[in-house]
Amino acid sequence: MKRLAVLFFCVASVSSVIGQVSYSIPEEMPKGSLVGNIAQDLGLQIKRLITGKARIYTRDSDEYVELNRDRGVLLVKERIDRETLCRQTTPCALHFQVILENPMEFYSVTVQITDINDNSPIFKKAEMNFKISESMMIGAKLVLERAVDPDVGINGVHGYELKPTDNFVLKLHNNADGNKNIEMVLQKPLDREKQEQISLVLTAVDGGEPQMSGTMQIIITVLDANDNAPVFTQPTYKATVTENSPKGTVVASVTASDADQGSNGKITYSITNAIDDDKKLFEVNKETGEVTLIGDIDFETSRNHQIHLLASDDGGLTDSCKLLIDVQDINDNNPEINIMSKTNVISEDAKVNTVVTMINIEDKDTGENGRVQCSLRESVPFALKTSTNNFFSLVTDSDLDREGASEYNITVTCSDEGLPSLSSSVTLTLQISDVNDNPPVFERSSYEAYIVENNTPGLSIFTVKATDADWNQNARVSYILEDSSVNGVPVSSYVSVSADSGVIHAVRSFDYEQIKDFKFCIKAQDGGSPPLSSNVTVKIMIQDQNDNAPQVLYPVQTGGSLVAEMVPRSADVGYLVTKVVAVDVDSGQNAWLSYKLQKATDRALFEVGLQNGEVRTIRQVTDKDAVKQRLTVIVEDNGQPSRSATVIVNVAVADSFPEVLSEFTDFTHDKEYNENLTFYLVLALAVVSFLFITCVVVIISVKIYRWRQSRILYHSNLPVIPYYPPRYSDTLGTGTLPHVYNYEVCRTTDSRKSDCKFGRAGSQNVLIMDPSSTGTMQRIQSEKSILDEPDSPLEVRNKLSFSHL
Repeated sequence: MKRLAVLFFCVASVSSVIGQVSYSIPEEMPKGSLVGNIAQDLGLQIKRLITGKARIYTRDSDEYVELNRDRGVLLVKERIDRETLCRQTTPCALHFQVILENPMEFYSVTVQITDINDNSPIFKKAEMNFKISESMMIGAKLVLERAVDPDVGINGVHGYELKPTDNFVLKLHNNADGNKNIEMVLQKPLDREKQEQISLVLTAVDGGEPQMSGTMQIIITVLDANDNAPVFTQPTYKATVTENSPKGTVVASVTASDADQGSNGKITYSITNAIDDDKKLFEVNKETGEVTLIGDIDFETSRNHQIHLLASDDGGLTDSCKLLIDVQDINDNNPEINIMSKTNVISEDAKVNTVVTMINIEDKDTGENGRVQCSLRESVPFALKTSTNNFFSLVTDSDLDREGASEYNITVTCSDEGLPSLSSSVTLTLQISDVNDNPPVFERSSYEAYIVENNTPGLSIFTVKATDADWNQNARVSYILEDSSVNGVPVSSYVSVSADSGVIHAVRSFDYEQIKDFKFCIKAQDGGSPPLSSNVTVKIMIQDQNDNAPQVLYPVQTGGSLVAEMVPRSADVGYLVTKVVAVDVDSGQNAWLSYKLQKATDRALFEVGLQNGEVRTIRQVTDKDAVKQRLTVIVEDNGQPSRSATVIVNVAVADSFPEVLSEFTDFTHDKEYNENLTFYLVLALAVVSFLFITCVVVIISVKIYRWRQSRILYHSNLPVIPYYPPRYSDTLGTGTLPHVYNYEVCRTTDSRKSDCKFGRAGSQNVLIMDPSSTGTMQRIQSEKSILDEPDSPLEVRNKLSFSHL
């Protein structure tokens, strides 16, 4: 196998490498024959061919050469017939590209097909007949048909030989196109009477090894004298025809003249070309010499045609001329767009000028009709760059963002510069792959959630939601509770968060009276590498539940003594008897208290203020009213369901202490007094006798009792609920309480330090009855405070104490 010197050069453009290498092989090589070592000639490693998925790209439908990547060589894939492939065109070559990927590279390869002598010369006609006059002058010429050999160069027709040569000899004329005109020249006059018909053999031989030949029989009929042969007006005619011209178009007109007259001067025109293609395209009018188009003429198939015309008279004399026809190109071919290599997926963080696709453009037209420009139809972050003539690279033109556009349909339009312009387009679909460039984003900048106290541990409180604009794993959000503390306790002991759903659960049961709200942070983190995150603040608000019943502060319920409020019989309607004071450690409507009279000795005499707990008379007190009145007041809050507490209010209806004493004494010791009046008199004397001792004991007892009450209140764990009762006064002026009475409960942040103070009115009286007493003693006692607070602002009434002697 012959091999030419390798020509190799590289041109760098964008991210591709272009090189060129040439080989030369003879036609008809068997399959698998070596064309060339492409890896060695291009300076590539075999590993590069394998990892780069090296392959051959060609625009032709038939592939004659294949690439063996494992050996790095080009091999003959199919039998190559130079005559079928290129006909008479020389040189004959195969053009293709070798494409590599990662990175993209391509190399142009030219394989020149050399001719071998595998065809013998052939005459179109097996026999030619001439009719010539015997008067033909010596030196007269008879134009013979040329032989055709599909081979080229030295393997083509090399020479002719005519036998016998008694009357004629061959004369060859070389044309500028390399072909030869064959003429048979008369060298000895003819004599019809001696030889009416002459048979000659014309042999055509080529110059190949081994030499091959073809023959044609020439039969000459000798006629009577025809002295003049036809003569064309010019030896060469030129004409121009536009491709795709309709059939019947007159291409040219040739003219020949003959000096003879009659039938010897009648000229007949014919085409003597031996190539069938031209005979299929053109024909000549035998009588007029007009050459017309009878087939479809295509500039891209053949740009010029050469026709040999023959003018013959009836006497057998001829003359020949040549018609050269140039085909003019029109813009009848759309640009062809061929995708050499492309990428279907590109990362959104790809750098600018990254090669996405390599395109080859071909337009079979010439000049402006074949000059092509390509552009992108849409406004996309990509651009086309020219590598070499008719080669384009689609590259990234700006930064990509998958969140803005995850897919692009890129339409490449290529138009030639012909008039009118023709164009072609192709749409490339490109997917943008995701990178983790977006952190999770919460739906709100902060959250507030509410939960009712006394909740069940594990209860779902609230759900936070964060979204990530990325895709797949990069968009999978996990929720993490950030470490912090609430009142010195880790927040994880209060709440927990579901890593997948963002649901916040209560870890413990909350108590509104201990904690009303707290804050913490939740982090949303995606699944990218490295992960991105963002934080949000969540505030949990504890809502109050009606879980505490009201507590009565006044009147104080004692275990052994009986405390009573005294109402004079002269009290008018609306007389303020006392005020029930209660508090509720809950908040809101759960701490709104209402007061109702549940039971009473005489319901028609007293009423209780619904909102303020004031006990007032609702009618005039009469002498018929019992001295001892017992009221049961219920205090309810406004919660759902409501809670309540009850308090017993004892009222003494009397104008004087002896009357009260008698009534309460009769109530407790009624049987004893009825049995023996004398016993009561003795008992009364004993009471008077020990009055002083009893007074001392009572004073000490009251002091101890008040001290114990203040200590009980001091040690209570009730949370602070401020309560400010209004001021009250008896405005009628007819009762026994003409002064203003103030009740005030001052609660601080520590219930043990709360102040419960009572203002004192000079004429206020309170009765303390001991039902176990066996004697009587009256004492008016004025106290500064029921809680033993020297600066207490709440005025209390003087109290009358009856104790057992």
